[in-house]
Amino acid sequence: MFKKFSFPLAVIISGIICFSCSEKAVSSEDSKDGEWTSLFDGKSLEGWKPLGGEAEFVIEDGTIVGISKINTPNTFLSTEKEYSDYILELDLKIEDVTSNSGVMTRGQYDAEKNRVFGYQIEADPKERAWSGGLYDEARRGWIYPLTLNPEARSAFKMGEFNHYRIEAIGNVIKTWVNDQPVAYVVDDMDSKGFIGLQVHSIGKNPDHAGRKTYFKNIKIQTENLESKPFPKGIYVVSTKDNTLTDYEKEDGWKLLFNGQNSDGWRSANGDEFPSKGWSVNDGELTIAESDGSESQSYGDIVTKDQYSAFDLSFNFKLSEGANSGVKYFVTLDEQTSGSAIGLEYQILDDEKHPDAKMGRDGNRTLSSLYDLITAAKEGRFTKKIGEWNLGRVVVYPNNHVEHYLNGIKVLEYERGSEDFRKLVSESKYKKWENFGEAEKGHILLQDHGNLVSFKNIKIKELK
Repeated sequence: MFKKFSFPLAVIISGIICFSCSEKAVSSEDSKDGEWTSLFDGKSLEGWKPLGGEAEFVIEDGTIVGISKINTPNTFLSTEKEYSDYILELDLKIEDVTSNSGVMTRGQYDAEKNRVFGYQIEADPKERAWSGGLYDEARRGWIYPLTLNPEARSAFKMGEFNHYRIEAIGNVIKTWVNDQPVAYVVDDMDSKGFIGLQVHSIGKNPDHAGRKTYFKNIKIQTENLESKPFPKGIYVVSTKDNTLTDYEKEDGWKLLFNGQNSDGWRSANGDEFPSKGWSVNDGELTIAESDGSESQSYGDIVTKDQYSAFDLSFNFKLSEGANSGVKYFVTLDEQTSGSAIGLEYQILDDEKHPDAKMGRDGNRTLSSLYDLITAAKEGRFTKKIGEWNLGRVVVYPNNHVEHYLNGIKVLEYERGSEDFRKLVSESKYKKWENFGEAEKGHILLQDHGNLVSFKNIKIKELK
């Protein structure tokens, strides 16, 4: 037997009106287990309301069941009360691969557009398997895809109840699925909001109608919060500029740019930092616009230290038509008239700069291994010109190398392998003996005569 909880227009309107009553308590809050507060008593949906779409929610055997419906947007069964800092735990089950779901964390609502937005912790039953990742619903898109933590992709079990733990404490959001640590995000866009259970839109496909998603054992802590520690080695996505969390420091990360000055950097052509062209303002390291030539106006800059195996992360912002790059394994031994030689993470306006159409098969486009390997990227994971992108290069001790763009892995290769050397032999680098195979080298930021800014440059040496 089950109790049906459907939402005609009148109830939706009343729910929207009640949304402003953020301090209204959930009736089941009187039921406490230690410091935990139950948000669902297994019998009624008092204290919850639908937002966004018209999917149906019912109660079956003490479980909230969301039922998909055609021709309606994403629907969220949301708490009437808003929460700030908390630890949330619940069990979630998906029975069909089409039933994408998620949990809104500090969720937000635009009543005029009838649209839910904000932090959503993913439940992804498809082969991609990004369950527990953080998606910024109807706003910035993916913040923490599971390409950043591939070991966690196996945690979610299709057709079974999966235990989610979500910590939202201060500006830190951490997630677990079935006790597997998944996502670690530092972001301060929303400090409070509602909790929402998602039934994803299925568009117009009638074959997907009636699919069910299950939620139970929903409980929350809001006081005396004790964060559960993460093991070392999990990548942190942080939008707090030029800082490291204590977790990152303990994990071996260090800043290559402190946001205040040029400490740790020098000209690729000398021992001092360039006296003009490069500047540090408002936490950004910027190369000025000049004549569009390669390293002829102000010159490249390099780290004073050299690195062999490492995880390098950086934000970059392009101006219209701009060209630049982040190079690694730069030895400065080669004599060149332009930029210093090294493996290059290409930074480019693919639409406006002619270099994107040069090379072979797009191997000079954004986030590619310049002139060697084309980045396999999707437009939806690339930020617009003038917005900040997140770049990342990982070089493992065994010489396996990966490039990432905004958290998505776009290419990988084996440095020094037969395939790698063949690519080099067909590139502009063929004249350089053992190109890209140095034991260690500097990190380089390129002056290509265009306005480009960098921030949040951090590195972890890998052993």
